[in-house]
Amino acid sequence: MQNKSVMCYNNTCKKLSLHCIFIVSFLFISMTVMIPGVSADIYKYVDEEGVLHLTNVPSIPNAKYILILKEKRVHFHSDIDVNKYDHIIAKAASKYKIDQALIKAVIKAESNFNHRAVSPVGAQGLMQLMPSTAYALQVDDVFQPENNIEGGVRYLRYLLNVYKGDLRLALAAYNAGETAVAKYNTNIPPFRETQNYIRRVLSYYDDFKK
Repeated sequence: MQNKSVMCYNNTCKKLSLHCIFIVSFLFISMTVMIPGVSADIYKYVDEEGVLHLTNVPSIPNAKYILILKEKRVHFHSDIDVNKYDHIIAKAASKYKIDQALIKAVIKAESNFNHRAVSPVGAQGLMQLMPSTAYALQVDDVFQPENNIEGGVRYLRYLLNVYKGDLRLALAAYNAGETAVAKYNTNIPPFRETQNYIRRVLSYYDDFKK
């Protein structure tokens, strides 16, 4: 899941509007309803202009972030068919020269194989593409499994090329964004969400390789 943040404006300096409160409430509900079994830390901070920012990656220096939704340990349901999209994954794996087990690991960490998954900040589909990323990758329908996997694997291939095959850095950028990785001198950002994400994907990768 790429670095994702949203913001809410209010007209009264330093005070949250009802619209902002609604969005915060929506985040709590959608985290538990829209993507069963998948979660991430959500932080908020209010800038000098009174703008409320919500993000899963607290990356702005000196911002006073407040944790409003704590990540839960992901437990996947045994009735989920993890092989449902194998034919699509095999096609993308062959095209972009990426191990099928790695693709499945990313999908499991991102959406738990729910092709209708939508994150609280707008990432969509099996590989949780943000609208801007999907647009850049020319993914017309992010909820169509083949389109989403094609776009997500293409993006992962791009990141692996950028970081010269360093899987951990590629995963860090997939989760937190290339800007965050560059900010820390091409190292894994010190964000708990990102570090946990990398550990999960690598663990699932090992499982799928068996």
